[in-house]
Amino acid sequence: MSKVCQVTGRRPTTGFNVSHSHRRTKRWFKPNIQRQKFWVPNEKRWVTLTVSTKGIKTINKNGIESVLADMRRRGVKI
Repeated sequence: MSKVCQVTGRRPTTGFNVSHSHRRTKRWFKPNIQRQKFWVPNEKRWVTLTVSTKGIKTINKNGIESVLADMRRRGVKI
């Protein structure tokens, strides 16, 4: 499963681990990605999305229909 949110577009980013002596080593900051099923009442079907926790909050706030419409405008296959 790729670590990219289908709703917000969040993806892994890089940074540094910084030790006590201030040596820096590269590391990844990975988003909290979940596979979750959502019921879409207009289409009467379940939709499985890979979403970050912020994407889940966006769906709860705006509703699944408006989020899916926005994703379709961007050209994301659902």
